[in-house]
Amino acid sequence: MLFDFSGTIFRLEEDESWGDELVGADGADFDVEAKAEILRRMTAPVEQFMTFDAAGQHAWDNRDLDPALHRHAYLEVLRSSGVPTEEQAERLYGRLIDPLAWTPYPDTGPVLEFLAAQGVPVGVVSNIAFDVRPAFRTRGWDRLVGAVALSFEVGVIKPEPGIFLAALNELGVDPARALMVGDSAQADGGATALGSRFALVDPLPTAERPDALVDALRAHGLAVPR
Repeated sequence: MLFDFSGTIFRLEEDESWGDELVGADGADFDVEAKAEILRRMTAPVEQFMTFDAAGQHAWDNRDLDPALHRHAYLEVLRSSGVPTEEQAERLYGRLIDPLAWTPYPDTGPVLEFLAAQGVPVGVVSNIAFDVRPAFRTRGWDRLVGAVALSFEVGVIKPEPGIFLAALNELGVDPARALMVGDSAQADGGATALGSRFALVDPLPTAERPDALVDALRAHGLAVPR
C-alpha cells in the first residue's frame, strides 16, 4: 500500500494563529476566501498559479527536488498572492515546511494500524522538499510505515516511475500487487504505468473528510472497519 502525503493522509490547514499572520498592506485582515486560496496555492500538487521569470520558473519546475528551489518558488507564490511583507511570507513558508504543522486525516491512524495488523507493507511517496517523517514519528506511526520515498531525497518526482519503485523496492513488493492512494490523478496516478492500482481521494479539509481512506481501501477489497 502506497500513500501520498499532502491532501491524502495529512493536510496543511489554517488555525487561528495562522490567520492572524495574514494582514494586508492596508492593515486589514485577509478574508476567509483569501486565506483558503493561499492555503490551496501552498499545497496543490501540480497546478501553477502565476507566471514566473526564468529563475522563478526553474525553481517552480524543480521545487520538489531541491529545498532551496522550493523556498524560492513558494516565497514567490506567497508574494504574488498578496502577502505584503517578506517577514509574513517567511513565517508562512516556515509553517508549510514544518511537518508538525500538518494535520492528519481522521482515518489516517486507524488505516495505518489496520494495515499493519494485516501484515500489509506501507510506503509514503511524496513530491516534497522537506522531511515528513517527524509527522509520523511524533504520533508513533513511524513503526507502521516501512518506506518513505520523498522526491528531494530520491531525485525523481511523480508521475515518474522511479519514485514509486524506490518505495516498492524498499518494501519488497511487486508493483502489480500495490495500490497507490493519492489526491492527484496526474501525479499519483503515475503508479499505474508500473501496473499498480490507483485510488483517488479528494483533498478536502480534514473535518469534511472523515473516512475517504477507508472507502478507498474497501473499494479495492480491504475490509477496513469503519
